[in-house]
Amino acid sequence: MTNRKMNKSALRETMAAYMFIGPMLIGVIVLVLFPVLATILLSFTDWNFVAGLENIHFVGLDNFIELFQDDIFLVSIKNNMILMLVVPIGMAVSLLLALIINKHVYFKDFFKVVYFMPYISSVVAVAVVFQVLFHPSYGPINQFLMSLGMDSPPKWLSDVTFALPSVMLIMIWVHIGFQLIIFMAGLQNIPKDLYEAADIDGAGAWGKFRNITLPMISSTSFFLLITGIISTFKAFDLIAVLTSGGPSNSTSVAVYYLYDTAFLNLKSGYASSIALILLLFVFLITLIQWYGQKKWVNY
Repeated sequence: MTNRKMNKSALRETMAAYMFIGPMLIGVIVLVLFPVLATILLSFTDWNFVAGLENIHFVGLDNFIELFQDDIFLVSIKNNMILMLVVPIGMAVSLLLALIINKHVYFKDFFKVVYFMPYISSVVAVAVVFQVLFHPSYGPINQFLMSLGMDSPPKWLSDVTFALPSVMLIMIWVHIGFQLIIFMAGLQNIPKDLYEAADIDGAGAWGKFRNITLPMISSTSFFLLITGIISTFKAFDLIAVLTSGGPSNSTSVAVYYLYDTAFLNLKSGYASSIALILLLFVFLITLIQWYGQKKWVNY
């Protein structure tokens, strides 16, 4: 009798648990798992989603063979690799600012808000502001450069050479606030006893930074590195508004090319193969980072 009551109680608890996790589980299945499986299947087809499911044609590995002969896709992947430089540069700037604000600045909360504002601002608004700043003829930046005597300043977003570096500068500026706050949280969790002991031993500022600060915030740095690199592979909105992948595909990235292929050229099967390759790239880079963090991350 007692075992039967216990079984009924356990069953009720299990049912209650499934009722609580049910909505989230359904959401994950419908919005994540099903699209991923559909993308994998569609990557082996030649299909236009406007034409309907009856017009799906299985083509095997043809999409992938064509993909690695596609100059625009190869340029987009190369741009994604270059775009990853945004992460270490942004982290270095953010860490420097975090160290300065944490130790030498009053009104820390005010500066946190100031630096965080670009991160929470509308991407479209940020893009429009920088379109004005980087205008080749009338932008404040080029006007300033010409006032210094430069006859032919860069055309920035309109120049094949400077377009991608310009986008990278904007991305660094946008993400500094988020990285700054995370670094400051990590810095404030470092025990002050360690610095006091280092002072007693006669350690200098660089010695304390290298032997105490960096190891103690290594887990924070690893978190920012992982999320930052993944975000560079997801870069879309800023590029779509600023340059639309131009000029001459110099700022095209994998996600923007995927969007262009799927929703402008209506090649859903080919776009799915791009998405699958992008997923494998991100998965591979994440695995490398997880393996590498065992050598330099301290928990």
